[in-house]
Amino acid sequence: MTSRLTSRAAVTDGRGGFHIDTTEVAAPGPGEVRVKIAASGLCHTDHQSLSWDGPLVMGHEGAGYVEALGEGLTHLKHLTEGSPVLLNWAIPCGQCPQCARGSANVCDRSMGVKPELGSPRAAEGHTRWRGQAIQRAFNLGTFSEYTLVRAEALTPLPATVPLDRACILGCGVMTGVGSVLNVAQVQPGESVAVLGCGGVGLSAIQGARIAGAGQVIAIDRNPEALARARPFGATHLLQAPLEDPQGEQLLALLKGLTDGRGVDYAFEATGVHALAFLPLRLVRHGGMALQLSGAHGERSVSLFDFWWNKRYVVPLYGGCQPERDFPRLVEWWQRGQLDLDGMVSRFYALDELPQAMDELLAGRNIKGVVRFA
Repeated sequence: MTSRLTSRAAVTDGRGGFHIDTTEVAAPGPGEVRVKIAASGLCHTDHQSLSWDGPLVMGHEGAGYVEALGEGLTHLKHLTEGSPVLLNWAIPCGQCPQCARGSANVCDRSMGVKPELGSPRAAEGHTRWRGQAIQRAFNLGTFSEYTLVRAEALTPLPATVPLDRACILGCGVMTGVGSVLNVAQVQPGESVAVLGCGGVGLSAIQGARIAGAGQVIAIDRNPEALARARPFGATHLLQAPLEDPQGEQLLALLKGLTDGRGVDYAFEATGVHALAFLPLRLVRHGGMALQLSGAHGERSVSLFDFWWNKRYVVPLYGGCQPERDFPRLVEWWQRGQLDLDGMVSRFYALDELPQAMDELLAGRNIKGVVRFA
């Protein structure tokens, strides 16, 4: 095993920019695994990471092959070199109270609640760039030929699964599908509305279809984005009016489809903070509104919007339990119930990442994926 490997990677400058450069990735220590990345999906969080403290290796939605194993692995002991794996950015410790109660997506170690449990990242100095130690986005940094991670970040994949599709399971698909099935727990025949028809929104629509929802209403201002929703399971399409700051026109349209009641569940997946509370107005009394996009910023809301047993939830990562959810997502793909091929609009080489980011921001793709040779 080579002690350190050179690896081309996308490195941020902490000022809104990035460039492709050569890094060095250390050999795995105890409890660590070095992974050769095969493919990495893009999402809007990658663009946000350009302004985080840098330098930083970008990317958090990846799949690849085990390249080297550290000693003392207590997690996934059956991994071998060459095993295909999916990377998971909410890295559970498996020991804390949250993990014990089935809430690994908000693991105390991963969220920094209990420092005595250690760190979800690989040992210090795991990645070096221009002579200095740097960190990796979400402790993964998947826009890189190689990465070094805690073994708990990995889920084995069947050899038959194409990694340039499977990689998108590790963030956007899990967030959307999981929020419907794990968090909202939509039941057959119930009604769902999804605001925003990007990668997360379309994944939520797929989750609603898998759940057997009777009515799945896709909502978007962009007619091209809205048209994408039908093949993934939308039963109705609503183009949101452009001049409707309070959502009154949209609410009237939606109530016209739901016998004046509103839907059982409404999911926000736009990333626009001004729309974060709009789902509360779209659900019936006793309904659930869920904000999936992680929208930031301040926004006022009337307390009346919460009245009559309505619930507002901001789930993280679709309630992901890696050992339960990723095999289930793969099984649905194998059965033809989950469409990953249709979610990937375009593939890019690492050197094309600037173009890929531009097209992400322009909304031209559902999901773009960087493939490594």
